[in-house]
Amino acid sequence: MNKYPAWLNILVLAIMLAGCLLALPNIYGSVPAIQIADNNGVAYDEARLQEYVGVAESVGMSPEAAYLKDGRVVLRFEKDAELTAVNDALKKRYSREASVAQTLAPRSPKWVRDLGLNPMSLGLDLRGGVYVLLEVDMDTAIDTRMTLYQQGIDDNLLDARIRHLVELEDRIVNVRLTSPEDRDAARLIIERSDADLLVSDGGDGKSLLVRMSEAQIKARQDFAIDQNITTLRNRVNQLGVAEPIVQRQGVDRIVVQLPGVQDPNEINKILTATATLEFRLVDQSGTEPGSRRYQGRPGVGDAVLKRKVIVSGDQIIDASAGFDQGQPIVSITLDSSGGESMLKTTIEHVGKPMSAVFIETRRETVQRGAEREYRTIKSEEIINTATIQGIFKNKFQISGLNPGEAHDLALLLRAGALAAPVFKIDERTIGPTLGKDNIERGYKAIQIGFFAVILFMIVYYKAFGLIANVALFTNLIFIAAMLSLLQASLTLPGIAGIVLTVGMAVDANVLIFERIREELSAGAAPQAAINSGYEKALSSIADANITTLIAAIVLFGLGTGPIKGFAITLMLGIITSMFTAIIGTRAIVNLIFGGRKLTSLPV
Repeated sequence: MNKYPAWLNILVLAIMLAGCLLALPNIYGSVPAIQIADNNGVAYDEARLQEYVGVAESVGMSPEAAYLKDGRVVLRFEKDAELTAVNDALKKRYSREASVAQTLAPRSPKWVRDLGLNPMSLGLDLRGGVYVLLEVDMDTAIDTRMTLYQQGIDDNLLDARIRHLVELEDRIVNVRLTSPEDRDAARLIIERSDADLLVSDGGDGKSLLVRMSEAQIKARQDFAIDQNITTLRNRVNQLGVAEPIVQRQGVDRIVVQLPGVQDPNEINKILTATATLEFRLVDQSGTEPGSRRYQGRPGVGDAVLKRKVIVSGDQIIDASAGFDQGQPIVSITLDSSGGESMLKTTIEHVGKPMSAVFIETRRETVQRGAEREYRTIKSEEIINTATIQGIFKNKFQISGLNPGEAHDLALLLRAGALAAPVFKIDERTIGPTLGKDNIERGYKAIQIGFFAVILFMIVYYKAFGLIANVALFTNLIFIAAMLSLLQASLTLPGIAGIVLTVGMAVDANVLIFERIREELSAGAAPQAAINSGYEKALSSIADANITTLIAAIVLFGLGTGPIKGFAITLMLGIITSMFTAIIGTRAIVNLIFGGRKLTSLPV
C-alpha cells in the first residue's frame, strides 16, 4: 500500500528537476549593462559585437561579458560607474545609426544563456524606470474614419458619373444629388462599399445621410487602441529599451512601462509623436474641387494641393535616414497598395510636382477659470515639393529635413503611424535605489513568512512537517520557474502574492495531516491512515483552491497594474501548490513509509 509506480516517481522527479533548471537563472542576480540596437532594426552579428566592445575598451572600460541577444548587443559591467564613459562614447560615435540604452542584465553564465533560460522579469517598482499613462484620442479616430468614408463615397460616385456634392458635418456624411433616381443609385453604391454603414433618406427626396453604426464605432475604437499598442511597442523596441511593457488600461488608455530608463525626456517625444506623411499632387490650376492651400516650411514655399492622398503614413512599411549629396534624406518603402497607387500616379503625371506633407497632432492645455480644458491642434506643412522625373513604385526618397528630423521621422514611419493621437496624462519615474530597497524588503517578507511556517510545521507535525517544508520550498522554486518561463513581470504586489501563497501552500498539507491524525485516533492502521488522509482530504483541498483560483482569475481579468501582478503570482502559486502539496508530498511519503510495516507515524 502507498506505493507510486516507478514511472510516476520518475515523472515527479523530472518535473522537479525541470523547475529547478528554469528557476536557476534567478540565483545569479543582475548587473549594470548597456544595450545597443540598430535604428533600422537590422540584427547585429559577431563583427559588430566586437566593434562595440572595442569602443568600450578604448575608454578603459572592459565589459565583464559581451554577447548578442535578439539581434542586439549587450555589454555587461560590474559597476554603474563604468557605464557612463562607455555610454557617452557609444552615443557620440553611433547616435545616428544605433540606439544606446542603459539597463540591467542578468549575470547568467554563457551556458545558461545558450540554453535560452532567462530570469523572471522585474516590474518598475522593483527595478526602477519610467511609467507613462497615455490617453487615446477616440474622437479623432472616429473623425478620421468618417473623413475616409467621405472621400470614398466621393470617389465612387465620381467613377459612376453621378453628379453630387458630399459634405461632412457632426460625423454625418450628407450626400446631395440631383434627382431621386440618382439618390437610389447612390444608395446602392454606398451600401455595396460597406454594408455596415447606416444610410437614410435626407428628407428632401434627393439626398442621403450616412453615419457609422454603434458596432462600427466600437470596432474603430478597439482598432485604434490595438493599432496604437502595436505601434508604441515598435517605437519602444527601436529605442533599445530592455523588457518594455505596453498594454491597454480601461477603455481609452495605454500604459507604457520602461524598466531601467531614468530620463523620461528622451522617450516622451517618441511615445506621443503622431507625426506622419501624406503625398499629394500639386494643383497647378488651383481650381480643382477639394484642393486647398498648405503652408510650406521655410525654403519650401506654400502650395495648393489636391484633395486626393496618393500615399499616407500607414502604407509605409520601412523608412531609414541617410544622406544624398550631403543632404539629409529619408528613404521610404511602401506596401503593395501604396506602391500601386504611387506607380499609377507617376505614370500619369510625369513632369508634374508632388508634395510631401508633414502632419503632426498635439494637445494644448487651456485654463478657463477653475476648469482645465484640452485643445487638440493639428499642424500640416509641406516639407518637400519635387517634380516627378520618372516612373517609380515602392521605393523613393524625400528631403527637406535636418539630420535630427530625418532620424526621428524615419523611426516613427518605420514603427508605424498611430491610428489616433495619444496624449500623456500621467508620468512617474521610480529610481533604482527605491527599486532595490523594495526588492530587499520583499525578499525579507518572503523569508520571514517561509521560516515561520517551516518552524511551525516541524514543531507541530514532526517528520511529516519536514516533508511539507520540502514541498513548500519546491513550491517557491516552481513559482520562480513559471515566472521565468512566462516572462511575467514580478511586482511588489506580486511578492505579496507569493507571501500569501507560502501560507496557502501549507493549508493542503495541514488538511491531509489532520485527516491522518483523525484516522489514527479512530484506530486505523498507519498505512490505511496515510491512504485515507490523502484521498478524503482531496475534495476539500480542491474546493478551497478552485474558489481562490476563480477569484485570482477575476482579479487578473478586471484589474490593472499592481492588481494584475498580485493575481499572476497568486494563480501560479495555487497551481504549483496543488502539485507539490498533493502529488509531491505523497511521493515522498510513499518513498519513506510506503510498503513498510508501521506501528506508528511521526505526525
